[in-house]
Amino acid sequence: MARIARFLVLWDTPSDPEAFDKHYREVHIPLCKQLPGLRRFTLSRNPAPIVGEPYYQVAQLDWDSMTALREAFAGDIGVRTAADGVVLRGWSAQRSMAIELDVV
Repeated sequence: MARIARFLVLWDTPSDPEAFDKHYREVHIPLCKQLPGLRRFTLSRNPAPIVGEPYYQVAQLDWDSMTALREAFAGDIGVRTAADGVVLRGWSAQRSMAIELDVV
């Protein structure tokens, strides 16, 4: 059975959606796409909640392993990407987690 590592980021509705979206597209995504070993980056909009309030945006970033994910964020681009996440949190609350997935 194959296993991948996923970094999951859940964003609440920003105080200024236009500014958040512009910064996310123009600054954050280009940084994320430079993370070493990144296999896939997906971004969803307007999630439909089943229970509770919806998130504004959900990002999923995949690596081959949890070790590769950790190494990506330990390097220069990872540090810069994490620092930019702090900038984005000026507009929106964020929840994030790293998980391992079994691909069956």
